[in-house]
This record gives sequence, structure tokens and C-alpha cells, in this order.
Amino acid sequence: MTETLELQAKATRGPTRRFEQRKTAIVASAVEVLNRKGVRGMTLGEVAASLNLVPTGVIYYFKNKEDLAAACFLKGVEGFSQFLAAGETGAGARERLTRFFDAYLDYRRRMALAEVEPLTTFNDVRALNSAAVNAAYVDMFRRARGLLDGRETAALTRLELNARTHMLLSEIFWAPVWLHRHDPEDYGRVTQRLLSITADGLAATGAAWNPRPLPNLIPEPPEGGEISSELFLRAATELINEEGYLGASVEKISARLNVTKGAFYHHNETKDELVEACFERTIEVMRRAIRQAELVTTDGLQTLATVAAALVEYQMSGNAPLLRTSALTSAPEALQPKLVAKFDRISDRFASLISDGIADGSLRPIDTNIGAQVITAAINAAAELRHWAAAVTPAQAVNLYVRPLFEGLLSPPVR
Repeated sequence: MTETLELQAKATRGPTRRFEQRKTAIVASAVEVLNRKGVRGMTLGEVAASLNLVPTGVIYYFKNKEDLAAACFLKGVEGFSQFLAAGETGAGARERLTRFFDAYLDYRRRMALAEVEPLTTFNDVRALNSAAVNAAYVDMFRRARGLLDGRETAALTRLELNARTHMLLSEIFWAPVWLHRHDPEDYGRVTQRLLSITADGLAATGAAWNPRPLPNLIPEPPEGGEISSELFLRAATELINEEGYLGASVEKISARLNVTKGAFYHHNETKDELVEACFERTIEVMRRAIRQAELVTTDGLQTLATVAAALVEYQMSGNAPLLRTSALTSAPEALQPKLVAKFDRISDRFASLISDGIADGSLRPIDTNIGAQVITAAINAAAELRHWAAAVTPAQAVNLYVRPLFEGLLSPPVR
């Protein structure tokens, strides 16, 4: 009887301190791999090797990599909770945003100096589709929405607040893409400039909001006959956006188009060739939008608004998706430098257009490089707007999502 009670006590006893320390170390190591390779690219073996463990040493704490990935994302949400808590101490929306930005970018500064552990990136969170992670992420979104809910934004509807909150988080999640271009001691300066653009927008006071339509941005694929290469690009782009590079298998791409694997290889020599073509197509669409907008607009604001509106509408339409740059996380590492360089050139082009707008008076005098990254982030994140503002049509998104990008998240709504 005594032995039975001892066994029961041991079974119900909480985890030891050593157990928790090792588990925390595994999660910290996994965050680095997850950020670099995504959910499907991360392996228990690689995580174990970074800690001089065998894979079974990780399985003792996490039965599979999905459980480990979930722990990484929950750790990321926990980290963001600290930044949100700092923001929540502000008296109004502007002060809350200021404190939130200060807390987040100061942590990033300390990360750059290797003083704190890396934060989890959420690029691949939907590919995991964990109920616990999804619930925690939704709660994080609601808290972020609370930062914008104040006197300055009292007239906004819940739908409008959701769209602006998605914009806010998208800008924050995009920051690691370009922050490395700045020295850590300059992060305070970067914080002020990013906050200014996010809260007050890019447009000069009183500048006219008049984006032009670009009806011929993406030509429709030919109807009938043999399936086109464009349709393969669209199907692959959709799957990569949903499940990452590794999740978008040849079988899944073929199944989405209801064709055989033989048909796939008739149009594409390898999957990597198709993935690279998807990135090339997205970059070319963005270039085309810029070229077309410059032909029909008269100032910097109108040009940039036209480009952003057209690309966001296409992102949301579902007919011609653009590849989310978060897909770079799980793309083959050999491809990443070349693709990143091409996306950087698009951002540099946006910076040039901002300079034009500042010169002609249609845009505020802002940091052109940071402003370009803000625009890139907003376009990139538009594909997921439907998850937070399901009732918004592509046309409505121009006023609810694109316009606040240029006029500021704290600007009043336009009825």
C-alpha cells in the first residue's frame, strides 16, 4: 500500500527544475531553426544537434515537431504580451502606440546585441494550424486592437479597427526584414520614424486621395485547351502562401489543378524551378504596377496609392495571388539571397517614388527607406486581411486598409 502511494505521488508530482530548464533550452534552440526554415523545414534532429542531443532526447520533451513548433509560437505570443502590456499603460491611442513601439524595438535592439533570446516570427503560424496557438494569436490580435481603440479612433467600426490592427501587426512583423540595415544604437531613431509613418501616414496634410484603377495589371490565362504555365504559377503561389515551400508538394499543386504529376513535369522541370518562377512572377507584377501607375498619375502620392490599391485588390481577389515574402523562410537556402535582393530592389523603387512625392509636396517629409518598407509590408500582408475582416471586398479594402496606410492608423474614417 505504501509503495502504491509513493508511485502515485511520483506520477502526479510536477516537473523538476532540471526538466523545465532543458525544455526551455530546447524551445530556445527550436525558435532559431523555426525562424530560418519554417514549420515543415524544422526537424527534431537539427534542434537536437544544436544542443548536442540525439533526437530521442527532444522527443522526451516534445512528442513531435508540431508540438515543439506550437511551443515556439506560444513563446512568441508570450513575448509580444510584454510589449502589448507596455503599450496598454498609455492614456490614449497615440501614447499606447508609442509605448508599444518603444518596448518592441528596444527588445529588438537588445536582440541585435545578443543580450536577449530571439523572438519567434509568425511567418508560418497558419501552416501549423494548432488550436492552442490560434487561440493565443487571436487573443494577441485583440489586445493589439485595444491599442488603437481610443479618442482618436472613436468613430471607427470594429471592421475598420480590425483592418488597421492587421496593418499594425504586419508592420511590426515585417521590421526584422530591414532592421539589420541599421546599427543597434540607432534603433531609438528608427522607432520614432516608424511610429510617425504608422500613426500619421505618408500623405501630406490636405493632399487629395485619388488612386487610379489599373485594369490590365495581370492578364487572364487563356481559356480552354491545355493548362497554361500561368495556372501552375497561381496554384503553386496559393499553396506556398498557405503551407510554405515544403507544404506545396508536386502532388498538391497537381491536385489543385486536377492534373497528373506528368502534366506538372511537362510544364516544369523541377519544383524549385516553379517556386523561383512564382517569386519572379510576383516581382514582375509589382514592377508592372509601378510602370502602369506612373503613366496615369500626376504626383508621388497618387502613384504610390495607385500601386498599393491595385496590388492589394489583386491580393484579396483570390484570382491572381502574389507570393507572400514570408515564403522565403521555407524556400531553399540557396535561392534566398537572390530572391531577397530582388524584393529589396522593389522596396528601393518605392523609396524613389516617396522621394518624388516629398519633392512635389504630396507626401510628408518622412524617412524614405522606412516608408518604402511600410508600403511593402502592407501589400505583402493584404492576402491575410480576409482572416480579420472577412466581410471586406477587394474594392472596400482600398478605403479600409490602403487609405489608412497613407493617412495614418490614427486618422478618422472616411464615410
